[in-house]
Amino acid sequence: MEPASKARYAQRTSVERMFSLLKDNHGGRPIRVRGSKKVMAHLMFGILVITATQLFRLAL
Repeated sequence: MEPASKARYAQRTSVERMFSLLKDNHGGRPIRVRGSKKVMAHLMFGILVITATQLFRLAL
């Protein structure tokens, strides 16, 4: 695999893992609220939890 393609593949897989984590474990799939602001808040809380978890793992 070419170096440029390898770097792009690594970035893409990490983003796909994050979206999968959001959908499967942090409420990204079953949205039970209405309105764009509420949906955005719901998803951002999930991303906040993922970020905090990753920072906690980085600190250990």
